[in-house]
Amino acid sequence: MLKRVFTAPDPGRLRLRFAARAVFGIGLAVVVCALAGHSLTGAVTGGLAALLALFTVTDPTVRGQAVTTALLPVVGLPVLTAAAELHGVPVARDLVFLAVVGAGVYARRWGPRGHSLGVFAFMTYFVAQFLHATPARLSELSAAVLLSVFCAAVVRFGLWCYERRLPAAPVPAPPAGTGLARVTTRQAVQATAGAGFALIAGQLVSGQRWYWAVGATWWIFVNTASRGETLVRGFRRVLGTAIGIALGLLAAAPVHGAPVPTAVLVAVAVFGVFYTAAVSYTWMMLWVTFLAELLYGLLGVLTPHLLALRLAETAVGALGAVLAVLFVLPVTTHLTTDAWIRRALRCVHACTAEAAARLAGSTTADPAPRVAELEQLLGRVRLSVAPLVHPLNPMSGRKRRARRVLGLLDDCAREVRGLVAVAADPEASHDARLAAACWRVEAAVEALTRGSEHITAPAERPTEPALAHLHGLERALAELGEPLRTPAGSPLAGA
Repeated sequence: MLKRVFTAPDPGRLRLRFAARAVFGIGLAVVVCALAGHSLTGAVTGGLAALLALFTVTDPTVRGQAVTTALLPVVGLPVLTAAAELHGVPVARDLVFLAVVGAGVYARRWGPRGHSLGVFAFMTYFVAQFLHATPARLSELSAAVLLSVFCAAVVRFGLWCYERRLPAAPVPAPPAGTGLARVTTRQAVQATAGAGFALIAGQLVSGQRWYWAVGATWWIFVNTASRGETLVRGFRRVLGTAIGIALGLLAAAPVHGAPVPTAVLVAVAVFGVFYTAAVSYTWMMLWVTFLAELLYGLLGVLTPHLLALRLAETAVGALGAVLAVLFVLPVTTHLTTDAWIRRALRCVHACTAEAAARLAGSTTADPAPRVAELEQLLGRVRLSVAPLVHPLNPMSGRKRRARRVLGLLDDCAREVRGLVAVAADPEASHDARLAAACWRVEAAVEALTRGSEHITAPAERPTEPALAHLHGLERALAELGEPLRTPAGSPLAGA
């Protein structure tokens, strides 16, 4: 886990810029809220709203990100109003909370924008519970949300919009389906059921901090698409929370909510959340937990008992998520893994075809967007296969096969990147053998996705750069045949 965080590549320093901009944007939002005369509760609300605006909006284009950011208060303020008005009506408050959970997960079917708005709606309701929002505070909290989202937008789209110089990032659509066969529909039902369990069990643990359990269930479901992914994410959330609590005892508790050292540590925690999010969910949860402890310190309620309660509520929420994915419309790991690997393999072929066309002299062929799409798809494959390669997975045979699949897919990606680099060289010339090699790559991809035909490995690797990469790609595809095929006929059931 340590190695992944400190050695993970950061092309273009994107993660570094993402985290640094978040610290600046959130800090600006908090300062502006304070200058506007908001109370500590209002400033905290504003800071969290800015954090969500900078973290959750992931549209592939800057224009799309701006539209989604503008829509955040449209969904957030009605939810905040409902949470405040229902503060003294527990049964109605809880039922509306569950409705927000289900709607927030269901909204994922509309892509990144639906996902962002769903997360913002849920977290607005969650923050209202966290800060005990009442109707008397509603106007101040609403103003803080509007002001902070505006500050976040000024920083993101005006002062520091590094995305304008980057190509649009491809966003792979989730696996399709209709009705209850659709993953987003199933997960909406699962998340609501899991949150219902967490809400009831969480209130048995604590009548005041029960919402932590619901929050744990919600965040375990975010960015997962199968039973296995959810189970692994639940484990990582509990582990990250436990480590974060230990860090809080060492660093957050001793400062006793003093403004200056707490502000410095909050900046560190925010940077940690944003910098590690794309690399390690465990590390991200460590920093989220540390941030929550610092906020509780500011509010004057941080105690060892509260930290123990936080861990207990997180465990309850994780249990709710586990029960939901096991018994409520389960989506199997191999089913989603199969879908993502098929899409990655087809993208490998598309990259190859575009690069070959570029080498043949086409002025319109551009493999770069396909390569970016391949990286996104491989990220989804890794996430989907994570349960099979997890250290706690007792099935060593499946673990070995899954690791081999990941290694060979990485080999494919490396050869594709090399081929695209050669194709980008204006001095590179077309070789007549490229067409035949590309045809063999296409045939290999078709054979793998059908899961039936034998794939012959190519002869000795040629010396010409483009052909060398194509032959390396052929070899990796040929070797993928064995771990992907199973006697049962499902390409990934045993992977």
